[in-house]
This record gives sequence, C-alpha cells and structure tokens, in this order.
Amino acid sequence: MATEDPTCSRPNDPASEDRRTESAALAFALKEHPAHLTIPELSLAMNRDRTNFLDGDEVERAIRELIGAGLLHLAAGFVVPTRAAIYFSSLETD
Repeated sequence: MATEDPTCSRPNDPASEDRRTESAALAFALKEHPAHLTIPELSLAMNRDRTNFLDGDEVERAIRELIGAGLLHLAAGFVVPTRAAIYFSSLETD
C-alpha cells in the first residue's frame, strides 16, 4: 500500500516551483511599489544573476498567473500590484 498522497506537491515538482516563482514575483512587485515596471524589467530584475533563458520565461509565466488571479495588474504596459494585494501584504506585516 502506498503511503504517499499523490495530490501532495513535492519540493521540486513544477507546480511547487511555479508557486515559489509567483510568490517571489509578487513580493518583488510589492517591495518596488509604487514604482511601475514592465514585464521584461521585472523579469530582468529577478534574474540578474541567472544566465538561463528559461528563468526569464518562468518569471513571465508567474506574472501572467498573478495577473489572472487578480494580484497584479497590467496597465499601459506596466505591472503593478492590485489594491487587494497591497492590502493583504499590509495585513501580513502588522
């Protein structure tokens, strides 16, 4: 009988890595707020020390997911945290 729950994510599975990247991208956007960054600028800032092309793609996917979830907003080409994301972030730090 298997003892592992197949629905639990493993530390290095793609879904877990995507969630970590999304969390890092949101945290970075919140930290930089009220600065407005484009998607390539945000990706470059998060990947300064990396040389792998896929790292940039990973950040851009994370940004798209966060926009879809309503945590980031794309306005005139700039990525900004939504009011809800800013409010939630302030709850965590109080």
